[in-house]
Amino acid sequence: MADHAPDRTDQSLIALRRILRATELYERKLAQAAGLTPAQLRVLQIVAKKEHGAATPKALATQMGVSQATVTALVDKLVARDMVTRRRSDIDRRQTDVAITEKGREAVSQSPDALQQKFVKSFEGLQDWEQAQLVASLERVAAMLDAHEIDASPVLTIRDIRQEGQQDGH
Repeated sequence: MADHAPDRTDQSLIALRRILRATELYERKLAQAAGLTPAQLRVLQIVAKKEHGAATPKALATQMGVSQATVTALVDKLVARDMVTRRRSDIDRRQTDVAITEKGREAVSQSPDALQQKFVKSFEGLQDWEQAQLVASLERVAAMLDAHEIDASPVLTIRDIRQEGQQDGH
């Protein structure tokens, strides 16, 4: 009797492609709805949730898992669109805070649900052992693709967010 088991290699590649495609579609939806990249939206979301609607570039870089240079490029684009401003810190006058504007708050409230928010909600609903198994499997896939040491933030996007500052001649 012939074994008609599905080809797991093809199944795994299809699953990876579906994940990439979902990320790509979300990115397009976000760009059409709010005119933002997922990384720009994440900056706005982080700043909007801060107590005074402001955060230091260093805090943003740390939370997003990217360099301060990347945050600077993201913030430059958001400043140009009047979604955030730079202002002297009330706590330490030597520092500059990134503060969200009303236009930035409006963009956050009108943006579609972030793909990573959907993932987080579903992931947090899993049993502890399921979360551990999924993380281990994803880390294994990253290693299989020689991607386990690539600098990455918790922003689901196709484009490398470090390229944000290289677009439009910046």
